[in-house]
Amino acid sequence: MRKPQSVKALEAFGRTRLSQSFFMRDFLFSEIAAINGFSNIPDDPDLAIAAGTALCENLLEPLQARFGRISIRSAYRAPDLNHFGNLQKLNCAANHANHAGHIWDRRDEKGNMGACACIIINRAIPYFDETGDWEALAWWVHDSLPYHSMQFFPRYAAFNLTWRERPIQQIYSYIPPRRGWLTRPGMANHPKGHAPAYKALLTAIDRA
Repeated sequence: MRKPQSVKALEAFGRTRLSQSFFMRDFLFSEIAAINGFSNIPDDPDLAIAAGTALCENLLEPLQARFGRISIRSAYRAPDLNHFGNLQKLNCAANHANHAGHIWDRRDEKGNMGACACIIINRAIPYFDETGDWEALAWWVHDSLPYHSMQFFPRYAAFNLTWRERPIQQIYSYIPPRRGWLTRPGMANHPKGHAPAYKALLTAIDRA
């Protein structure tokens, strides 16, 4: 597929169904693009669709099936947009670090396809606001889904969720007071089996 060059072509691209619940258009909005005049459109639509489909089918659909509606805070970024966001310190990592992450239509340095979306689990917000416990959700994903990485943020416990070929499975937090690695390969807590850590979260979700 060629990069869309007309409204009609972009409409068709945006209406591409990535999974049962998600369409490509769900992932294309960017405040940086809207304010600064960038077109947030992949150079390689086929790779973006393949990576986005894997993200949706392997991670977002199972999350939504268990926890209810997901809100997407940010997702795909075109390389020039991401580069601008990095230079302007708008919470965008350098392009090479975002290949197979927020930049869906570029493979990482090892040739892996991947895609990232920053999401909020709406039904988990009251639990997080009451307890401050973001780790429960992190451990549930770690035990349950084939993710590559997660980074958690303070507001609403939003988190970057990345799917990638040959995943590493690592979790980092920007939420005080525990800022840093929750787990990554080599840490003693990396093997699966953290059900006690998210039992209260699941109970709260099921009662809501």
